Amino acid sequence: MRREVFIFSFLIVLSGSCRNETDHQRAAVKPGSREMTELNRYLVQKDREIIQNYIERKSLKMTESSAGLWYLIKKEGSGQFLKDDDRISIKYECRLIDGTLCYSSDDTGPRQIVIGKTDIEPGLNEGLRLLKQGGQAVFILPPFLAFGLVGDGKKIPPRSIVVYDVSIVSEERME
Repeated sequence: MRREVFIFSFLIVLSGSCRNETDHQRAAVKPGSREMTELNRYLVQKDREIIQNYIERKSLKMTESSAGLWYLIKKEGSGQFLKDDDRISIKYECRLIDGTLCYSSDDTGPRQIVIGKTDIEPGLNEGLRLLKQGGQAVFILPPFLAFGLVGDGKKIPPRSIVVYDVSIVSEERME
């Protein structure tokens, strides 16, 4: 009986201690907090500086979209601009901003994409809409328009800025 009372008392004390927040838990940055917002702004600004330095080093004449995509249209192409549901095939190279080649259509073959439907990086989706059939461009995607905080789990590390060199090789319009 004594043993059962001891075990019961121990379990009550143990369960009560699990409910208390530690100082570490209280100090954690909560999503949506002012600190998290400031950290995000800082990271976006640092990424922007890295991109601007890259553009300057390479002597590129790039434009920044309102969403934060950097682009250089090498050849606009012909016909109408791409829009949702258009099916395209692209040749591409995807590199980290340090020049490391991650993916290339030379290795994988042309990539098939349905604009607005295929699960692709938001920045690539935005950039492709700036092109027409036969268009060619360079897109620089900051992490929030590329593979985000976690990367792709394969060749793109977390929080990576990526550079796409893209050519549209075929298009099928969905009217």
